[in-house]
Amino acid sequence: MIIDLSISIDENTPTFPGDPKQEIKQQATIEKDGWNEKRLTINSHFSTHIDAPFHMLESGKKLTDFPIEKFIGEVIVLDVRNKLEIEINLEKVKANDIVFFYTGHISKVYSNQYFKNNPVITKITAQQLIDKKIKIVGLDSFSPDNEPYEVHKMFFKHEILIVENLINLDKLVGKRFMCYI
Repeated sequence: MIIDLSISIDENTPTFPGDPKQEIKQQATIEKDGWNEKRLTINSHFSTHIDAPFHMLESGKKLTDFPIEKFIGEVIVLDVRNKLEIEINLEKVKANDIVFFYTGHISKVYSNQYFKNNPVITKITAQQLIDKKIKIVGLDSFSPDNEPYEVHKMFFKHEILIVENLINLDKLVGKRFMCYI
């Protein structure tokens, strides 16, 4: 079974407050040109995406600096619904795991509440994940922390990538599976 964990990109996909709205324009049609083609204009921090260390660290790596193996691995999805501060027993997490947190926050994605009161990963949990030597962390929210983004920087200093705005994690809670990001 294959489950898509990414938000669809369309005119309704929300943008982070202050970011320009995406533009999706029909460039060619079968009727007129013999093919269909659209032009997309989006920010790199849009929809389901991966944050690389370069996002917040001046000398941080870009996504293209990582080998393809960084984006493939075994995932465990941990249920942290109804927690504004994510602290959880991480005994099931192993070295080189990809760890996704199901917060339930994504259910607000198309409302004006999505970019408010997001659940955050505590510095304690972040350090535990770093100590376990995971390679990627992700969640079904727009950010694992808020300004001044200390948790982002903690992960980035250890070359742990961050996946934001995941969907369908409710179908995978407590499971281990292979993921190709």
